[in-house]
Amino acid sequence: MREAFIYKKLWQYFKPYKWLIVLALVMSVISSGTDIGLVSVIKPLMDKVFIGQDKNLLKIIPFILVGLYFLKSALRFALNYTLRYMAQKVIQCLRDRLYNKIIYLPLRFFSDNSTGILMSRITNDVNMMQSAITTVVSVVRDILSVLGLIGYVFYINPKMAAMSLLVYPIFIHPLIIISRRIRKYSKKGQEQMGWLTSALQETFSGIRVVKAFVQEKKEIDRFGKVNNQVVRSMLKAGMASEVTSPMMEFVGSIGLSFIVFYGGFQVINGQSTTGAFFSFLAALVMVYEPIKRLSNANGVIQQALAASERVFEILDVGNEILDHDGTLDCDARNKNVEFRRVTFRYDKKGEDILKNINLTVLPGATVAFVGHSGAGKSTAINLVSRFYDVTDGELLVGGVNIKQYKVHSLRKNIGYVSQEPFLFNDTVYNNIAYSDEYHTEEEIMTVCKAAYAHEFITRLPEGYQTVIGERGVRLSGGQKQRLTIARALLKNPPILILDEATSSLDSESEREVQKALDNLMMGRTSFVIAHRLTTIINADLIVVMENGEINATGKHETLIAGNETYNKLYSMQAEQRQTI
Repeated sequence: MREAFIYKKLWQYFKPYKWLIVLALVMSVISSGTDIGLVSVIKPLMDKVFIGQDKNLLKIIPFILVGLYFLKSALRFALNYTLRYMAQKVIQCLRDRLYNKIIYLPLRFFSDNSTGILMSRITNDVNMMQSAITTVVSVVRDILSVLGLIGYVFYINPKMAAMSLLVYPIFIHPLIIISRRIRKYSKKGQEQMGWLTSALQETFSGIRVVKAFVQEKKEIDRFGKVNNQVVRSMLKAGMASEVTSPMMEFVGSIGLSFIVFYGGFQVINGQSTTGAFFSFLAALVMVYEPIKRLSNANGVIQQALAASERVFEILDVGNEILDHDGTLDCDARNKNVEFRRVTFRYDKKGEDILKNINLTVLPGATVAFVGHSGAGKSTAINLVSRFYDVTDGELLVGGVNIKQYKVHSLRKNIGYVSQEPFLFNDTVYNNIAYSDEYHTEEEIMTVCKAAYAHEFITRLPEGYQTVIGERGVRLSGGQKQRLTIARALLKNPPILILDEATSSLDSESEREVQKALDNLMMGRTSFVIAHRLTTIINADLIVVMENGEINATGKHETLIAGNETYNKLYSMQAEQRQTI
């Protein structure tokens, strides 16, 4: 039942190439016909040439053999290329759709699935499917060959053919059991390969931490453990797959032994000619080869079915955000942002992370969220971009529930600068231009000057065309953050989110970045998650969060005098600064 569902899903990707499939089938039929032609030549060759001494026929048969082999070779080349072309195009489409699906899924999905596992789905699983696509269509060719050759042996000697093939039904039940085992262990192995990729990605991303704490041996042991699990699962799948071929050969040897005895007995008694016997024997031997390939192909197909299940699991995942996309275009300029009785939890049965949040932010105001770790600051701001949807209540922009806006239209109105600046392994210019494909060089330089980045960029080896390495590894923390600020400036959004944008910087870098942030925040509605409270003293409104609720709101002077939580946070940081 599950197999039928997967085949139905796969057919969607093969359907555009149905005429190529028809062409492949036609070539397969003709190619199978050449096999029958080759074995049928044996009978006159033995009876009329070798025994009957027919010299005229001897002159013709070599040309027939060359012609049949030429046709078979040409068809095989054309068929294999057609299959390879079709397989590559199908896999290209499948990989594109899988990537497109994943990249549009909400943040909740990425929280539940590691990067390495997702990479494994796009690479390992899809590659497993690719190896099986040509195998599947080749199976059709082998089936046609088997049917044609079986038809021929029944034509030559029906009784002997029936007896020789009688042993094969015995093989069917073990094959079904083996197929299930192959798929089971293959799926498990592919899941573990995802864990292996995840472990690699995590280790290489955190290599500085690994080296700083001298934990290379620990990571080697962890990798070795996962790698061992992968090997064990793959060996179990391989064992189940490899047992089919020897089993098939053994079963075939029983049938072949019977034919040699029974057929030889018929020739000796004059019930059959030598040519008929050898023609029958050759056809039967040729039947075993495609049958053996079919048994080997079963392992590949079962592994591909396991991979297909994992791929279609992703393609069938619902998108809780885009599946409930709005219809309105969003323009947040000069619009209020309002939290109205907002409650949020990550899981339906989990506890509330935010509880009954009510807050109105005026256009152009700077609102800072402060509180202890886990108070709900980042969660509240993530709701503004619809990275997650509120569980209860409403979040409104300009008096309109943000769920009524098109998601991408809403996000185009929001700029984002995070605590950990992310830059691509590309040029400085392209990293800044990432936020807006319609720009000029003059606009790029203008935003870089406003972000206090132009000066250090011009000192780089190739200026704006300098490739900065993976995650901007060739730049300092302050330089990376100023580039992300320039990127946000180029986007020119009416709403700005600053997620502890200076918390990981030293004092000198913080001063430079803070000046850039002041330029970025000018005239925009800004949501600031504050780690260092000294950076938000002048905020229009400070929201104190505690246990997922708003504890208090007001300006710095009011809160420092009248709110115990805020006073403690500020005093604690003041003591830390004095200690430093």
